Amino acid sequence: MAIDPATRAGEAGMDPDSLYREEIYTDRKLGTLRVMVPVTASGAPDASRSTIYSGEAQLMTNMGPLPISFDIPAGSLSEAIARYGEAAKAGVESALRELQEMRRQASSSLVIPPAGAASAITGGGFGGLGGGGKIQLP
Repeated sequence: MAIDPATRAGEAGMDPDSLYREEIYTDRKLGTLRVMVPVTASGAPDASRSTIYSGEAQLMTNMGPLPISFDIPAGSLSEAIARYGEAAKAGVESALRELQEMRRQASSSLVIPPAGAASAITGGGFGGLGGGGKIQLP
């Protein structure tokens, strides 16, 4: 759970108008369905806000399991269950696109030597390569 950096620890508090009761459903095979039911500060259901349905699954990678979370547009639990598969597929595709973009960015990163490093390589320094062996990434 992320905390806004502008909020100080001494001022932290919950917003009583944005409370949800969390319910978790699973078939113990494929994944998890998380239902966020809006409630009032007294814990009663808040009919003025809509229920949020989200799914969770894991994508197996060579580095181990990668958790995937995705929203499921639905108006009821049964509708969310019926739409779980297509939403999971879209969530996995989105995660794969993000991984590919991260790989592309990592492979295109340039190592820029610090100013004066060329003279150390050409022998203009105190002999040898010098420079401390520090790698700098942009």
